[in-house]
Amino acid sequence: MSAPEAAPEPAPAEAPPADTPAPAEAPAEAAAEAAPEAAPAEPAPAAEGEAPAAPAEDAPAAEAGPPVPTSAPLDVSVEDVNDSSLTINWVAPETIGDSGLDGYTVEYCKDGTTDWVVANEELTSTTRYCIKNLTAGDLLHVRVVAVNAGGRSEPGALAAPVPIREVGERPKIRMPRSLRARYVRQVGAQINLVIPFLGKPNPVVTWLKDGQPLDTKRVNIRNSNKDSIMFIRSAQREDSGVYEMTVKVDSFEDKAALTLQIVELPGPPASVKLVDTWGFNAALEWTPPKDNGNTEITGYTVQKADQKTGEWFTVLEHYHRLTATVSDLIMGNAYIFRVFSENKVGKSENCVTTKDAAHIQKTGIVYKPPEYPEHDFSEAPKFTTPLNDRAATVGYTTKLLCSVRGSPRPKIEWLKNQMIIGDDPKFRILSNQGICSLEIRKPCSFDGGVYTCRAKNEQGVATVSCKLEVILPDAEKGK
Repeated sequence: MSAPEAAPEPAPAEAPPADTPAPAEAPAEAAAEAAPEAAPAEPAPAAEGEAPAAPAEDAPAAEAGPPVPTSAPLDVSVEDVNDSSLTINWVAPETIGDSGLDGYTVEYCKDGTTDWVVANEELTSTTRYCIKNLTAGDLLHVRVVAVNAGGRSEPGALAAPVPIREVGERPKIRMPRSLRARYVRQVGAQINLVIPFLGKPNPVVTWLKDGQPLDTKRVNIRNSNKDSIMFIRSAQREDSGVYEMTVKVDSFEDKAALTLQIVELPGPPASVKLVDTWGFNAALEWTPPKDNGNTEITGYTVQKADQKTGEWFTVLEHYHRLTATVSDLIMGNAYIFRVFSENKVGKSENCVTTKDAAHIQKTGIVYKPPEYPEHDFSEAPKFTTPLNDRAATVGYTTKLLCSVRGSPRPKIEWLKNQMIIGDDPKFRILSNQGICSLEIRKPCSFDGGVYTCRAKNEQGVATVSCKLEVILPDAEKGK
């Protein structure tokens, strides 16, 4: 009876639903391994649990499938470039998938080749990378590949190849201060002008004169990466003009202009003539020179020469007008004149001379001395010292004195009691240098009275008076 009970165990027999025997063996082995762990359990329930376990493990494997790469990185662009490195950035792939993203590989190759070089030895996880140790002047194609368990993605590349070159710097001309204004030199001078500039990569330098290309036979231009030199061995007037320098880097440019003026001595005045002669003077007139030496006329020099000696003397220098009067000429002489032009270089080598001579005549000149009115020195008489009253002693001679002035010299008269004293020998009248005196010899008591001195001339009369008292001596008073 025990044999029939063992036969109905169907667990191993239900394995055939699988397509191959290998899966059937796997559950049997799994059941054998699980049997020791579940020893208390009965075999039948264990067999029933094993059947559904096999489908649970097969379902996830069927859903996962093989890993796949991501989509291509997006928007690859240049962030910076110089003469030895290139920095790029990009955006992560739009589709990454269940396998995730391990990193990126950056690759580049020269234009015209297909030899792609991996820039990073290890995957980079950032979306920015700097490619170093590049060669200036190369034209590179760059691409980025995303890497995961599924392999490499489609590359994301730059839209155009990138030139590896120096850091761009806008061109700038640094014109020296001495060249910003008009640059003036004399004919025959050597010109060597150095004009520095900035710009990277090396700018392209061009020159124009008055808007036209330079004549390389006359002007030599030497350019370096930092300056331009303009050289003229022997400057001539035709080298004058506006020179324009242009420095260009890619689409950027800078321009500067310098004005070169080559000058020399001026020519002589076009003409000169003697306009008029009078007294000791001669009037001249001239016209400006036809050739000013390529610069403005600053003045004129006028010289004279006596025809007898032919020796020239400068009478006017740095004179600005076109007419002049030469004075202080000598009577009886004949003069010729010449005129030179002047500019900032100097005085003209040649001159222009008057055709006619200026004759300074002797006749026709009468000297008339100036008339001065005579001063009227006439003056009416005036006594400066009057007569003084006094007393005289009988028998003792006495004098009356006074002083007077006047012009013409006044006539002097003496009066006694309003009577003119004539040629009385008792009186002596003197007048010298305006001092008037009346001497009374041995007066007596009858000689007392009022004495008057009168002075008169054409301008008037003046008088002065005094009282004279004649007294007896003391001895006679007592008798």
